[in-house]
Amino acid sequence: MNDSTVLKDKRAVVFGAGGSIGAAVARKFGAEGAEVFLAGRTESTLDAVTRQISELGGRASHAVIDALDDSAVDDYLDRIVKQAGGIDIEFNATGPRITEYGNGKPAVDLPVAEFLAAQTVLTSQFITARGAARRMVPQGSGVIIFLTGSPARPHLAGSSGIGAAFGGIENLTRTMALELTGTGVRVVCLRTAANPDTRTIQDSADTVGTMMNLTKEQVLASLDQGTWLKVSPHTEDTANGAVLLASDRARMMTGTVHNATAGICTD
Repeated sequence: MNDSTVLKDKRAVVFGAGGSIGAAVARKFGAEGAEVFLAGRTESTLDAVTRQISELGGRASHAVIDALDDSAVDDYLDRIVKQAGGIDIEFNATGPRITEYGNGKPAVDLPVAEFLAAQTVLTSQFITARGAARRMVPQGSGVIIFLTGSPARPHLAGSSGIGAAFGGIENLTRTMALELTGTGVRVVCLRTAANPDTRTIQDSADTVGTMMNLTKEQVLASLDQGTWLKVSPHTEDTANGAVLLASDRARMMTGTVHNATAGICTD
């Protein structure tokens, strides 16, 4: 465990906890003292992350949950409240793979089905955030953390589908925060950029490299050069951002987007 435990005794739910970003956030939450409830669609990956947290002295459990299934999410959150007494943090890192939503295609060539596939990111985050809010309001406290990426602020062609979804999530962040005024519940958003240590970006680098006759290393280096800091955020950076937003150190932050894109896009 970490010497720092800024989330000591917090009860955190992480959807998409079997993916690269979700797993990094779940591990970091656990290391910072939270009891972590992991949800995702693949038992084996969830079990691996749960064991990693436990082996480091943290508290974690998991369940196979589809974040697009409204009833399943509600049932899961009810079980957590019954077991742990409440929910303090909700984070959602679920989403389709890049190949499913036509990333790289201009809007005029993007099939409707692929555009709609990108919008499942918005739908799942709405379902889990709404479910968490309904359980946080009665207890008078809690933090809902949405996750978006740099396409929320257009800076690259071929990202209209996911950009629309991310833009919608950032609008939802502000709207929910406004609606929850006075309840003690904060609603914030963490915006990251391409994290090169995720499976999604590794796969994308292979695809782009083949198309442009570049090596994967060259593609990843170009991501670094596209940021103002000349280095891309990694999953640990994204997880650290989530910890900050979830902690009392950010208690004055609500209805806002934490831009952690290393300068690849501005507000």
